[in-house]
Amino acid sequence: MLKLDRYLLGDFVQSFLATLIVLLVVSVGGVLVDILGNIADGRLPARLLFSQLGLQFIVYMPLILPLALMLGLLLAVARLYRDSEMAVITAIGVGPRRLLKPLLLLVLPVVGLIGACSLWLGPWADRTSEQMIDQANRSVLMAGLEAGRFTNLSNGGVVYLSSISPDGTGLGRVFMNRAREGRIEVVSAASGKLFFEGKDRRYLQLNDGHQIEGPADGGKGYRLATFARNDVAMPDGAQTRQSNDPELLPTSQLIGDERPEAKAQLHSRIAPPLIALAFALLTVPLARSSPRQQRYGRMMLAFLAYMVGMNLMFIGTGWIADGKVPNGLGLWWLTLPLLALAIWMYLRDGHLSRPKRVTA
Repeated sequence: MLKLDRYLLGDFVQSFLATLIVLLVVSVGGVLVDILGNIADGRLPARLLFSQLGLQFIVYMPLILPLALMLGLLLAVARLYRDSEMAVITAIGVGPRRLLKPLLLLVLPVVGLIGACSLWLGPWADRTSEQMIDQANRSVLMAGLEAGRFTNLSNGGVVYLSSISPDGTGLGRVFMNRAREGRIEVVSAASGKLFFEGKDRRYLQLNDGHQIEGPADGGKGYRLATFARNDVAMPDGAQTRQSNDPELLPTSQLIGDERPEAKAQLHSRIAPPLIALAFALLTVPLARSSPRQQRYGRMMLAFLAYMVGMNLMFIGTGWIADGKVPNGLGLWWLTLPLLALAIWMYLRDGHLSRPKRVTA
């Protein structure tokens, strides 16, 4: 590799990594807020915080990496023009086409990583996240209840368990204290278990116990009841999707699936690496500027073009799922023209226009 190629590649890589780190830091806030909201509502155990955070980042990588690649390359190429390095490089006979080699040395591995995340790692992370949430919803241990200690419930109650079965569903010697509608309830039971009604409604089934109910202000009117079974509502679990949901299926299974939703999901996984390649090639012509030209003018134009392209991808995916666009057409109407435009603009970059003839 020539020294010039090493210099340009190092500049491109540093700018890309710096942009990627900034975008990841910004993105972690939005993902973390959603996960913490589910934990605060009791829908998700707190011990799944970091695992869910990591899995969700893998799911969003096909959207974060193309933007980081485009902005990083724009910053790097714009700096070459701003510091007049591009003028020096052009003076020694190296034009924009010569930048293709160091550019592709960075772009092709990143596009390959985007394709891996979009086609394989993203669906795997989504399936793993759903499995962990479903398993947590069906386990008392993952719901935050532990044997030998008092645990606060999201509805204001307190529960104590003397023992929990190894599978996390059976309970032994249960004590519960809760207040509702101005009255206090104290419940004790010899045993219990966790069961479901529907998909997300969780209940604690208490067996062979006693319940004392009375006013919270300390007045009279206490009642004592003995029960064989008493069901107590737990916080609803996080909503999970069906196992045949196209978003959770591997890409190999989507190829033979004739459902419009499956075809839409397949095209939405193929589009990100092609869009990333197109916007990476567009960075060189879009970053061209004179030394006195504003640095961030064309960068905002490129960011706007990226947002329009990604929104068209989302809209097109919805059109395929609704049957408004034929499955054979898919998102090719977006990715192929965009890629052709990027190649044409890259090849045309730096060409001088023919002088106009002036008639006497």
